[in-house]
Amino acid sequence: MVFNLFKKSSSAEKKADDKNKPSSRYYSLKVKEVVKETNDAVTVYFDPAGREINYKPGQFFTLILNVNNQSVRRSYSLCTSPDTDEYPGVTVKRVEGGLVSNYINDEVKAGDEIELMEPMGAFTTPISEDQERNLVFFGGGSGITPLMGLSKSILKLEPKTKITLVYANRDTDSIIFRSLLATLATTYEGRFNVFHVLETAPENWSGYKGRLTPGIIGDVLGKISDQGEVTEYFMCGPEGMMMAISTAFRELGLPKEKLRKESFTAGTPEAKTVDTPVPSASTASGAKEVKVIYDGEEYSFAVEEDKTILETALELDIDLPFSCQSGLCTACRGKCLSGKVRMDEMEGLSDSEIEEGYVLTCVGHPLTDNVVIEIG
Repeated sequence: MVFNLFKKSSSAEKKADDKNKPSSRYYSLKVKEVVKETNDAVTVYFDPAGREINYKPGQFFTLILNVNNQSVRRSYSLCTSPDTDEYPGVTVKRVEGGLVSNYINDEVKAGDEIELMEPMGAFTTPISEDQERNLVFFGGGSGITPLMGLSKSILKLEPKTKITLVYANRDTDSIIFRSLLATLATTYEGRFNVFHVLETAPENWSGYKGRLTPGIIGDVLGKISDQGEVTEYFMCGPEGMMMAISTAFRELGLPKEKLRKESFTAGTPEAKTVDTPVPSASTASGAKEVKVIYDGEEYSFAVEEDKTILETALELDIDLPFSCQSGLCTACRGKCLSGKVRMDEMEGLSDSEIEEGYVLTCVGHPLTDNVVIEIG
């Protein structure tokens, strides 16, 4: 996964990047190795150098880089598993015109030091050796990365669980982890099945051809029907692929509540609000008073109607956590303790998180005074 969104850093943002970062939330790690996976994708492995970096399979790192004298942040899913891999790593696929993806593919090398935010993300699942599940993973392109980490951990730690992976790509040369996937299928024969889907397939190709369709999904599910009812579905990939899967779920009558997803880019903004029991009147200027509690400190400031909470904080040199700035990665997530907040985008939050009052400061606008948000 990569949140391929770029916003030029303000001077205040750069200052916030460089000063007094809490050590528990930020790491400065050396690159252990850069492995070329395909012609347009590399995996960057980091050396913890004795540090304990706790992460769950399926989570992501946010990399903080200086590219062309600009401080930029990108979130990339960990393709590794804390249960099987010595070094944590992220896989980055080159994007045409992509500032950071091209920089990582062309410039990053072993020995480089890169700053990272602590692992985050909810695209994971509790793993226990007592569980017996039948899981289906849908991946497209570099969307395989979090699914790879999940597969490694589940296959090792849940001996009764079966995983079916449906992986869509342009052609054989673009299949990331092709050799590793084949090895896992052999090692865990009967428990890990891989179905490849190629838009452009060679003549001797025995897998599925074309784009991922409801017909292909229905056929795959028919082939694994002897494994029992599917416990849960996970999908990660380009917007078009995930829309096709959602369509397939409707057409095939599959349980949408069992479908988990990790998005690459923001969808169409849809303004929503989170209510708490303490609304109050606005200030005369239209700005609203906000208090943010973060790392034991309290910050109070006024937010104008056309500004987000995070944007205003960064302009005031208040160093709050953030990454994608588009409501996807949840790095800026906090709980709204009072007041009312409108969000432009809530793709990154689950329904239960919204019900509990969580908000994203990067897309959040206070609708009342006395908004109090606790991050941590």
